[in-house]
Amino acid sequence: MLQIVFNEISAGEISSLDTLEQLELLDAFKVTQETLQNIDGESFGKIERDGTSLLRFRADDYRVYFEVVDHNVIVHRVLHKNTFSDLLFRTKLPIGEDEALGNSKTFWNLIQEGKNAQRI
Repeated sequence: MLQIVFNEISAGEISSLDTLEQLELLDAFKVTQETLQNIDGESFGKIERDGTSLLRFRADDYRVYFEVVDHNVIVHRVLHKNTFSDLLFRTKLPIGEDEALGNSKTFWNLIQEGKNAQRI
């Protein structure tokens, strides 16, 4: 079984949501070994850059960016979809969200900030 672990930043991001939004997001965010073996590109996606990979969960208006270490799902960021759809709109990139994020230095800086935050 996988345990979900939030860091200071991702915990703050999810706690800033309305209680009902938090509950709906956490209810939908079910990560299993089967899910990890069958990344569909819809609900779950994979983002890669320079040999580093990250997983993404998409639910309604939110994106959860995480990685699996041992038996822990380490949540680095919980972001509203408009955070990066604005980037896609402005750059008019003809590629998918995950691919665009993989190429975005700003995105990886946000993730690194989350990785360096204390886990709670």
